[in-house]
Amino acid sequence: MLERNLGVRLFHRSTRNLTLTEEGERFLQAIGSNLDELQASIANISAQRDEPAGILKVSMSPTLGIGFVMPLLPDFLQRYPLIRPEWLFENRQVDLIAEGFDAAIGGGFELLPGVISRSLATLHLVAVASPDYMAGRTAPDDPAALADMEGIVMRQQRTGRIPTRIMRNRTGVEIPVPIRQRIVVNDPAAMLQAALLGLGVTIISAPVALPHLENGNLIRLLPDWYADAGPVSIYYASRTLLPAKTRVFVDFIAEAFRQGKLAHSFAGVLG
Repeated sequence: MLERNLGVRLFHRSTRNLTLTEEGERFLQAIGSNLDELQASIANISAQRDEPAGILKVSMSPTLGIGFVMPLLPDFLQRYPLIRPEWLFENRQVDLIAEGFDAAIGGGFELLPGVISRSLATLHLVAVASPDYMAGRTAPDDPAALADMEGIVMRQQRTGRIPTRIMRNRTGVEIPVPIRQRIVVNDPAAMLQAALLGLGVTIISAPVALPHLENGNLIRLLPDWYADAGPVSIYYASRTLLPAKTRVFVDFIAEAFRQGKLAHSFAGVLG
């Protein structure tokens, strides 16, 4: 009832967890045990409910966050100067409610109770290798030919598995990729670096590969083939009493992907 009257969410809640939001913490500290302070706090937090302000805690992978979301920050802070970003760059799925995050950006997240997602772009994976590695080798004409080359693969931290990729072409033909596990790492940046060092072939996301394809440090193998890694989404708690800082951030990121070149970078390498 208090949340409804204030128009502000005081708790992050799910079926398993109940934690105070930033506004809830501030409200709790302000009221103490004094009724006059309580009334003043209600008036103060109600007056600020539509002003995007406060700490914005967001989780995203280093590759996605530093390479693609961080460049959007100057424009975002110019629009919303009262928001203070606290961004964590890590390759894991966080529990938004239990860990007190306002949002997370990534792909393949399990949708936990009390959390919703908004799709930003479709992520494609492409096969690449360095010019040094391909020197003297015949370029593969379909994904099955990658079995003849040293593969750089990643073991997923959450499942402990090395995923089997399925590549498809423009006509919809699909072929599993029998890539040899020559080098196994646990981070996409390590896969990229190993490929740049000429250690083998790897299958990495299109936006990560794109600048290295453009400067010639990598060669795209099988240019008519790609693997679909699913959508990249922004995740946040239920829309009910969504803080203004979270609401404007979600809308800003979605608009940046829709209007800019970000969505094209994630899926546009095909063209």
